[in-house]
Amino acid sequence: MKRGMTIDGARVLITGAGSGIGRLMALDAAARGAAEILIWDLSADSGDAVRDEITAVGGQARSFEVNVADSAQVETVAERTGPVDILINCAGIVTGKKLLDADADAIRRVYDVNTLALYWTTKAFLPGMLERDRGAVVTIASAAGLTGVAHQTDYSASKWAAVGFTESLRSELRAEGSRVGTLVVCPFYINTGMFDGVRTKFPRLLPILEETDVSTRVLDAIESGREQLVMPPLVRLVPGVRLLPTRAFDTVMDFLGVNQTMDHFTGRTRQPSGGS
Repeated sequence: MKRGMTIDGARVLITGAGSGIGRLMALDAAARGAAEILIWDLSADSGDAVRDEITAVGGQARSFEVNVADSAQVETVAERTGPVDILINCAGIVTGKKLLDADADAIRRVYDVNTLALYWTTKAFLPGMLERDRGAVVTIASAAGLTGVAHQTDYSASKWAAVGFTESLRSELRAEGSRVGTLVVCPFYINTGMFDGVRTKFPRLLPILEETDVSTRVLDAIESGREQLVMPPLVRLVPGVRLLPTRAFDTVMDFLGVNQTMDHFTGRTRQPSGGS
């Protein structure tokens, strides 16, 4: 981002805020003095529960039941929500299946939530940010948006699209001289339950990330004006490793165990739209 957005006094909207890091960011943003937390979640009960957590300690919050994959519903709920200073696109889902095991509806759903929803929410709130010439659009992508991972042909591709979406948007805003900023977040697996069962070969180099740490670092990045946040640091080397021939690149990824991380994946029984 061109400069940081102070959360204190800001109206912060978080999609998928009913659970996972979406919920933690909502609670943390409220504690940092946000004027109002706007909770968007597929589950009304989950969203209301987070709203109540915030208001119970004196914060301001409203909760909205919304399917971010539905462009018409997003437009309607956005009108009820009002202007937003910081938009955090956090809703996300995963199937964790091999290509031939994933059905068409599940694949479409991954793209609808992880990729296309970015367009609908950003188109709804970006005009107001541009008019005020301030704001931030945050995309919670994934380290899988930097390298393809076995058992993630849908998820990884949807997160590559999320990274490209944010980079292209950043370029458009820069060309227009806008002070509205963007931030793309690319974390390794987070212990939210969304990726239950995944394993890492080198826990010190590629640790399963703690959700509270990720939440804190994302909000810190928004306030400091960062444009990209990649976690852990080793993941930042992926673009450089791509300079190697394809087979050598694949060998490095296999050595690091990246393509075996999903071998024991179970995930949640029910996938909420709440975090990467």
